[in-house]
Amino acid sequence: MNSSVVNLLWAYAAIVLAGGVMGFVKAGSRISLVVSLVAAVVVALVALGRLPLVVAQVEMGLLIGVFVSRYARTRKPMPAFPMIGLSAVALALTFVLGRG
Repeated sequence: MNSSVVNLLWAYAAIVLAGGVMGFVKAGSRISLVVSLVAAVVVALVALGRLPLVVAQVEMGLLIGVFVSRYARTRKPMPAFPMIGLSAVALALTFVLGRG
């Protein structure tokens, strides 16, 4: 895996974790904290080469689905829109950058 993909994965993991911490601080959501921690650890394991890239790609796809579903249910754009956008861009970049 090239360094661009690794850097992207580290950035994605950090942003996902930061979002979970923000959800915990602002709304007291323990589930946001726990899920973001698990998601960040999985992506970090991919960045470290302990898991294949496809694991992070599947996780990003799942997070897109979760946040689309959450928006459809609540009609609240936060945090759904930023997470959908971030995950979609990161997912696309893993495919583009992963080729080189």
